[in-house]
Amino acid sequence: MPGPPPKHPSQRRRTNPTIALTKLPRAGRLGEPPEWPLGKPSRREAELWPKLWRTPQAVMWEQLGWVDTVARYARIAALAERPKATVAALSEARQLEDRLGLNPLALLRLRWEVVDDVAEDEPTLEVVDIRARLKAVE
Repeated sequence: MPGPPPKHPSQRRRTNPTIALTKLPRAGRLGEPPEWPLGKPSRREAELWPKLWRTPQAVMWEQLGWVDTVARYARIAALAERPKATVAALSEARQLEDRLGLNPLALLRLRWEVVDDVAEDEPTLEVVDIRARLKAVE
């Protein structure tokens, strides 16, 4: 016996809430980048540092306090850009890109969305209760 028949579509309900995307401003983070935390930066690290802190993702990095992680990424990225970069450096750079939301799939996994306009009073993270949404639609 295969089990109970499937529920009618009107009776189906999600048990896990849908989490809304965190909206990041397309203009990126404004202001000066944080101070470099890892001693004296190389020339390439010093070039990457302000560029990274102008990205939309930098808004969340600042809120989450990921300054050291971003600095490590800049250091590894500078190593990975060299002509004879090691496989380990290339792999670590790719992994940190994923953790920091620096590619489209990573943005999706982190539930971050780059948008044209973020209202100041708009919350950046909101849990949507699907039951309330279904009641409103019915």
